[in-house]
Amino acid sequence: MSINELQDEIIEEFELFEDDWEGKYEYIIDLGKKLSPLAEEFKTEDNIIKGCQSVVWLNAKYENGLVIFEGDSQAIIVKGLVSMLLKVLTNHTPREILNADLYFIEKIGLTSHLAQTRSNGLASMVKQMKTYALAYQSLEK
Repeated sequence: MSINELQDEIIEEFELFEDDWEGKYEYIIDLGKKLSPLAEEFKTEDNIIKGCQSVVWLNAKYENGLVIFEGDSQAIIVKGLVSMLLKVLTNHTPREILNADLYFIEKIGLTSHLAQTRSNGLASMVKQMKTYALAYQSLEK
């Protein structure tokens, strides 16, 4: 699936909750609970996202022309946010990631319902993912 198709899928899932933000938060928490934990070997200082209030680890690798992200957080809501970003951006080329307009964040209402510190953290996660993509872009043929 393309990045936009994956974003549209998330938007569709959140539309089921309409304006029920308690339900949306519960869904985000469930996504976090379903996220596979990051291997301890990747929970290093180098993999911590700077700018997040909660501890968030992000690991990236480049395989067969695609960027594969893995992430984790100690905070359950943040772990759900990480899960959504991983779903949308993992297994895409660096170019696709760099060109991605992550419109799902606004469409599901996260920009207006997250605390400022969480919004900043989310932006920091996206920035780091795009930084990895930029670094891996040099490996593309």
